[in-house]
Amino acid sequence: MKQFMYPLMVVFAASCYGILSTIIKLAIRDGFTASEAVTAQYFTGFVLAFIIFIIVRRGMPKFGGGFTLLLAGFFTATTGTVYGQAVTYMPASIAVVMLFQFTWIGMLFDCIAHKRLPKRIEVISLVLLFGGTIFAAGVIGADISDIPWQGWVWGMASAVSFASFVMVNSKQVEGMDTETRLLFTSLFAVIVISFFQSPEIIWNGSLFGEGLWIYGLILGLFGIVIPIYLFSIAVPVVGAATSSILSAAELPVAVTASVLLLSESLSFLQIIGIIVILVGMTLPTIEQKRLAKKLNTQAEGPS
Repeated sequence: MKQFMYPLMVVFAASCYGILSTIIKLAIRDGFTASEAVTAQYFTGFVLAFIIFIIVRRGMPKFGGGFTLLLAGFFTATTGTVYGQAVTYMPASIAVVMLFQFTWIGMLFDCIAHKRLPKRIEVISLVLLFGGTIFAAGVIGADISDIPWQGWVWGMASAVSFASFVMVNSKQVEGMDTETRLLFTSLFAVIVISFFQSPEIIWNGSLFGEGLWIYGLILGLFGIVIPIYLFSIAVPVVGAATSSILSAAELPVAVTASVLLLSESLSFLQIIGIIVILVGMTLPTIEQKRLAKKLNTQAEGPS
């Protein structure tokens, strides 16, 4: 069971990202802009990370591994920003498919970093994930002829950014605990996001005076604190390549959340797509368990 703990952490962290688009849509329904909701997410996430650090560590944070944490915060912020730009140029279903290119991009990054070729099970998983994403996102029959080139560029940028985020989190920072890493990653993320979104909500009263903080609290918890915390623990153990595949859990959760909270329809093809994604993302973990069991059997030898 212990060997499944870290993959499950990655799946749960990615699943947290899946509810964000639905929560942002609910915030928009209440009169806020997407930019205000995203800014509230990052600011509230940093505040929560600071509170967690004070409660758990009770001291001054010691900074280390600066470049790694700076990159982690940077890619955390840019993923949300460029994905938001992609949605403005193309339908959300197409934008999701573009974002999910991070699965093979993350695999490519890992292969380059470790100078290896993709494993057969990884290739099979990627094929299943791509096919499942097409069905689950409801892309079949969509008209893409009117999508401008900017949409494709922003969409691919979101995939590269998220794959980079996973890759950076695969690097451990020696001597740094998870709470401190969460604190500095969220700090750098909120600094970066302030240049692209709506930092004025912090001082003009919108965040606390108009109820935006409620959405910020939910988004900050599920979009910053939980995923960064769990990714920081699990990705170095699981590896960037497998983590990229497991992160595909985000899409089924996103579709399910939109059905439950926004009363959006769910077609039979989308259900098939979700099932295919779940199969594709579990194959590498099952294969790892099979190989580990085989190696243990060989090590024990004949009795």
